[in-house]
Amino acid sequence: MQALTLLNRLFEVAVARAQPSVCLPPHLHDLPSISGRFVVLGAGKASAAMARAVEVFLRDHRPDLFARLEGLVLTRYGYQVPCERLEILEAGHPVPDRQGLQGTQRMLTLADSLTEADFALCLISGGGSALLTLPAPGISLEDKQAVNRQLLRSGATIHEMNRVRKHLSAVKGGRLAQAIFPAPLRTLAISDVPGDDLSVIASGPTVPDESTFAEAREVLARYQVLPPESIRQHLDAATVETLKPGTEVPINTEARLVATPQDMLEAAAAQAREWGWTPWILSDRMEGEAREVAKVHAALAEQIQRRSQPIAPPVVLLSGGETTVTVRGKGKGGRNTEFALALLEALRGCPGIAALACDTDGIDGTETNAGACFDDQAFAQAQAQGLSAGAFLAENDAYCFFEALGGLVESGPTFTNVNDFRAILIEPR
Repeated sequence: MQALTLLNRLFEVAVARAQPSVCLPPHLHDLPSISGRFVVLGAGKASAAMARAVEVFLRDHRPDLFARLEGLVLTRYGYQVPCERLEILEAGHPVPDRQGLQGTQRMLTLADSLTEADFALCLISGGGSALLTLPAPGISLEDKQAVNRQLLRSGATIHEMNRVRKHLSAVKGGRLAQAIFPAPLRTLAISDVPGDDLSVIASGPTVPDESTFAEAREVLARYQVLPPESIRQHLDAATVETLKPGTEVPINTEARLVATPQDMLEAAAAQAREWGWTPWILSDRMEGEAREVAKVHAALAEQIQRRSQPIAPPVVLLSGGETTVTVRGKGKGGRNTEFALALLEALRGCPGIAALACDTDGIDGTETNAGACFDDQAFAQAQAQGLSAGAFLAENDAYCFFEALGGLVESGPTFTNVNDFRAILIEPR
């Protein structure tokens, strides 16, 4: 296969491993028999597909629970999946909107109505933090949107952003679990965060949280985010903390990871091995500025190709995690597209090296592409078209660069989310 075909196929394999229809059923066989309602609540880019997977399983294997099934799931616009009994609402992401606020209010009301005779199944995936957007008392949606926009451009990590979000919310940081009590609760989560911390995925609405109001204030100060007065007052008052580990947590609550970034990297590695390439998984939790992480990847790729160390080509370097972009220019593009552009600039047409960087949810940042890819001819082709990788990088305009070069990866919504997928093919020189 040609390099770009192989890279795109590896991306498809990685995404397929994390599909809810594949990863959810093993965690549904041991659901209990109940006398009350079976209520599904969910939020995230994968949540509608997760809801559909639950419906299919219950209809085929647990008709007793399917007859009692009801619930509400929030997902991003464009990520709706038709369901028979569960209601799917679309809302704004990455900046929350009123549809998300109203949906979260309804979800909290439904959670409050549950009793010991009922059972709650929560389906959580990346993107849920923006979708579960009911602010804490005294904070308006507009004020929360203002802080969210600043954080998205600041270069803050997902852990840092969610530290703030938990402390501005009426539902995150374990508060949804508190509302569901005394009903038994099982959370099934698809991880999109480095380290697979359940308290960070969608800001952990159903699990305990160790972060504090003081840490949330520190994040805003570190990234020079200026909050509206209502948010400043709320963080300073620090009246009601999130649910803390070690406090009384209902014993009938459990949480399971059903798909992780490591899972999708291992699936891609297995496929590469079948094709005769040696896979090397660098890490499933890469973080840092996208352009700086790209420089490290470029250095490793050249070391392997020139020195056959620490592994001999042909090699596929694989990595996951979530990089960040500090936006200083006026261009377009997400973190994966920016990574690809910085990598192309660092390699400068090195023969025999090709790469792809994509978000496994199918949308990189606010644009319509999943990411970008290039082969060893791309740098020369860009120069021939008068495209300066460095100039586009300075403007955070990776989307327009790869649009002109024909290197955008357009997968559309994938209905799952295990974060960034990066693959670099290294052939012998």
